[in-house]
Amino acid sequence: MLQARREGAELLVGVHSDEAILEHKGPTVMTLQERVAAVEACRWSTRAIPHAPYVTSLPWISHYGCQFVVHGDDITSDSSGEDCYRYVKEAGRFKVVKRTPGISTTDLVGRMLLCTKSHFIKSLPSLLSGSEGLPRGREMLQRIADYASDETALRPGAEVWRWHESNKAKATPVDAEAVVKMVDGKAPQPGQRVVYVDGGFDLFSSGHIEFLRQVHLKEEHAAQRSGWYREASRKQRIEECGEDYGPAFLVAGVHDDDEINQAKGLNYPIMNIFERGLCVLQCKVSFFYNVCIFANMCNRIPYGTPAALYHGPTSFLPLTYDPYEEPKEMGIFRSVENHPYDYVNAGEIVRRIVKSREAFEERQRKKGEKGVTEEAAKIREELEEEALKKELAARHQN
Repeated sequence: MLQARREGAELLVGVHSDEAILEHKGPTVMTLQERVAAVEACRWSTRAIPHAPYVTSLPWISHYGCQFVVHGDDITSDSSGEDCYRYVKEAGRFKVVKRTPGISTTDLVGRMLLCTKSHFIKSLPSLLSGSEGLPRGREMLQRIADYASDETALRPGAEVWRWHESNKAKATPVDAEAVVKMVDGKAPQPGQRVVYVDGGFDLFSSGHIEFLRQVHLKEEHAAQRSGWYREASRKQRIEECGEDYGPAFLVAGVHDDDEINQAKGLNYPIMNIFERGLCVLQCKVSFFYNVCIFANMCNRIPYGTPAALYHGPTSFLPLTYDPYEEPKEMGIFRSVENHPYDYVNAGEIVRRIVKSREAFEERQRKKGEKGVTEEAAKIREELEEEALKKELAARHQN
């Protein structure tokens, strides 16, 4: 979608129905509603169009005023084996972009069912600098900069910082050099409240998106009460800064792989810190300019102590201490209540995959991919059931 947005002023994204995907490709992991929410939350998406036909027709794209259809350089076929984009290709209204490297649904399903940890990143700074012996550092930095771009996908958008000290050092007071800016972007504007959220954001989906939207709504309500949207206040911001802007500046901290694995076990996170950071960066939440920080730092963010720290329920984490004790004592901790997608997290998505293992195996066989063994899938299912029991027990105690 980032590459597609660069091809035009607006990007309309067609989302197939569950029934169409089942007929032509196989079972879905997320419902249509969840997938539409994910598309609409992408910074480069202008609008999501649900129930898009699996075989794209000229009348369909012309109805929405689209000049071109953009797709990756992989071949997409319908249930009859024919090219899904044959009609727009014949009309010369098809553009090809490079498929996103390094990650795919097949990779993620394999990680879930085989319980592998080879995708973990031990040290993101070392990987980005190339000191781990891999030449991917420069490419990864470029990907981060691309995902931090604004809604046009052409100009700077979010700032990106990373922690460069050891895990042990994170728990101690730090100086300004403890965080390193990787990507320049928009900094907080005069009067904006800096708010902080943190999490694993693993298998980034509707649950994370709705959480961020709820944070936005809370800040919006507070801004309305404070008079942020009064005409005099708006004119003052424009006179002083040359433009109007929203009341809140969101900073998102992303936990590293080791932190999550120690807390959740198995082979969580399914996505490594680089992949999860990109997911957070591409997400738009109304007026926020999200700053991605590849670590959990709370009051050690580059903009000083935040005005508020938001977090949802985490009763499934088997911790012997409260990681939010400090912000609670400071009076800046805020809870996000239950919402329609609060059950959609990494564990829920893995359970969906495990439950529909045979259907996903058939889907992969049709694609010519190597399937996982029944024994490996069974082991994963047993581990997930045990983890779910612990989660439910923890929630019951709370």
